[in-house]
Amino acid sequence: MAAEIVNPRSDRESRNGHPDQESGAEPLDSFDPAFALHRGGKMAVQATVPVRDKDDLSLAYTPGVAKVCSAIAEQPELVHDYTWKSQVVAVVTDGTAVLGLGDIGPGASLPVMEGKAILFKQFGGVDAVPIALDCTGVDEIVETVVRLAPSFGGVNLEDISAPRCFEIERRLQERLDIPVFHDDQHGTAVVSLAALRNAARLSGRDLSELRAVISGAGAAGVAIARMLVEAGIGDVAVADRKGVVSREREDLTPIKAELASFTNKAGLTGSLESALDGADVFIGVSGGTVPESAVASMAKGAFVFAMANPDPEVRPEIAHKYAAVVATGRSDFPNQINNVLAFPGIFAGALQVRASRITEGMKLAAAEALASVVGDDLAADYVIPSPFDERVAPAVTAAVAAAARAEGVARR
Repeated sequence: MAAEIVNPRSDRESRNGHPDQESGAEPLDSFDPAFALHRGGKMAVQATVPVRDKDDLSLAYTPGVAKVCSAIAEQPELVHDYTWKSQVVAVVTDGTAVLGLGDIGPGASLPVMEGKAILFKQFGGVDAVPIALDCTGVDEIVETVVRLAPSFGGVNLEDISAPRCFEIERRLQERLDIPVFHDDQHGTAVVSLAALRNAARLSGRDLSELRAVISGAGAAGVAIARMLVEAGIGDVAVADRKGVVSREREDLTPIKAELASFTNKAGLTGSLESALDGADVFIGVSGGTVPESAVASMAKGAFVFAMANPDPEVRPEIAHKYAAVVATGRSDFPNQINNVLAFPGIFAGALQVRASRITEGMKLAAAEALASVVGDDLAADYVIPSPFDERVAPAVTAAVAAAARAEGVARR
């Protein structure tokens, strides 16, 4: 069976009724269209084969299914051909870092996971199942996902707070032979790199000529820094609440100490604002406000990617006074840095070739493919394509599949 977008409003109402009305209360749907859309959930499961008579039943279930089970038991790799395993991703969360809402728990996070699942289907043709775990311990989460993994072709980790998210992803990657991908880290990094590549191309500069400053040393900030270094950025410094992450600091967590080992070649110390003086690129993934004076101190023709939601670190109208290219995380401004540009195609490509993991090379290939979609239409207000550009997912899928084969992690 496949998770599909087959949940029209009339069907939701017939399946679920209106409990608010039954209780005598005014339904929330009357006040907010978001509640109306979410009533009954945003997903359903639909069979891909008909069961119209006893012959169909005997093939889809017992006794016919026994033949398939026996064949898989003898040749385990056949599970990819005769079940949904190679076509479906688990979207796993513990609800500890949900959007801008924070630690809201598994139940409250489920609407987001459903939304993620329908984006997988809509933009990548990938079926996905939302799984909200009622546990937050690293060991518990790892063991639970390992035991769920036989049913899935990949695992997308979502909205798990740092620093636990780093260890959870690492341990799952070590124990599973299917792709494990924390989208809050890597999806953001892929789209950011694609936009930066095009901004650099627009200005006639190479990445190696640029010095970047990232605000935020959490999941997204660390992953973006790592990807920029892999892509050949001239230098990148990351700042947390206490200032620039540097080797001189004695208060660094293990993750930040590792971050300091491969970033900040210039040896910057001090505040975010001081690091921005003369910088070519600002990437914000932490929220908070960056003073206009700090943006004004950046190099001429700088790039400002203020991606915090709902309030960017720098308002676009302020950033445009000083920057050549401005991007945000919002859909109501040009150049939206949106993970949906990356994760559907990345998983589609990985599943297509039955990749055992998602490598740095596959992520770099995804960024290059995404950047290439813009092509000759490149402009200051168009350095990254729209999620609704139908060229995006096929380009990313093909690039990721090719990279998986080139790096030896493809199994077909």
